[in-house]
Amino acid sequence: MAIGSGLGAQLGIAAESTYGTFVAPTKFIEFTKESLVLKKTTAQSAGVAAGRLVALSSRRVVTRREASGSIDLEIANKGMGLLLQALMGTTVTPTQQAATTAYMQTHLLASVAGKSLTIQKGVPLTTGTVTDKSFVGCKVTSGEFSCEVGGMLTGSFEFDGKDCDEAQTLAAASYSNMSPFHFGQMALKTGAYGTETALDGIRKVSVKFERPQDVERFYANQSALKKEPIENDQVKISGTLETDYVATILDDLHTSDGATSLVWEFTGPIIASTYAETFRITLPAIRLDEGPPTVDGFGVVKPTFNFTGLYDGTNLPKIEYMSTDVTL
Repeated sequence: MAIGSGLGAQLGIAAESTYGTFVAPTKFIEFTKESLVLKKTTAQSAGVAAGRLVALSSRRVVTRREASGSIDLEIANKGMGLLLQALMGTTVTPTQQAATTAYMQTHLLASVAGKSLTIQKGVPLTTGTVTDKSFVGCKVTSGEFSCEVGGMLTGSFEFDGKDCDEAQTLAAASYSNMSPFHFGQMALKTGAYGTETALDGIRKVSVKFERPQDVERFYANQSALKKEPIENDQVKISGTLETDYVATILDDLHTSDGATSLVWEFTGPIIASTYAETFRITLPAIRLDEGPPTVDGFGVVKPTFNFTGLYDGTNLPKIEYMSTDVTL
């Protein structure tokens, strides 16, 4: 029997082979907050009937069902592959490094067609009984990563889902021994692609990937459920760099509207040989939109630069993830 509060909750995920078809969870993620919910649209008959003062309960119908919500979590050294794949789109098989227990995942930006998840959450009643809510057809519509002085690397994923199925068996959660990436492991580099160098004065970084999709594909013959969303706009990549004004590199880029490659990475303990736990975002071209320094008092000048991630014509944005995970 679980604890009858959020202490007894769980989240399990699995990649779907067919959009909206339940797959029993294979990975269990440690999360800080979630808001996945069923959304339904109803219609109420309002026909005139002599003497009837209140609409009939039997004449209310559900005309469409869908799901939506988000998951917030700390980005850990294991178990993040399925979420990264659903966000970035590339089908990834972890690549063993030499003959070690280290495996690299390279998530290049690609179409998210066919990339959907089953997300099963267990919600405890106060009695300790954990109820099942299995969300199927979950497509990632955005993912944002952030880390600041003294903090953990966090992620927030937004989802659009096909339906909520409450008739499944709640999987027994199991967790590997995971550690979060954090500010003490963080590095930020800018410069020409492939030869970026460390940038001083960085206090906080955030990067957001938005995957616009048509989530309104409700048709006849679908039993009030949607078909798989289709991408309907270009990927939006944006972010912020909160800094102390220790150099003019970013300021000059803002003034000239010049492009630079950005590498944001976290390097953890060595897994084996020279291979360390790694989380790395590479944006081959960013341009700064806002953030020229201003003086608002006696303290250190602290400009915040907002940027847009773009395509340099050759190299795709990517997320690299080194862990001991043999599979996603």
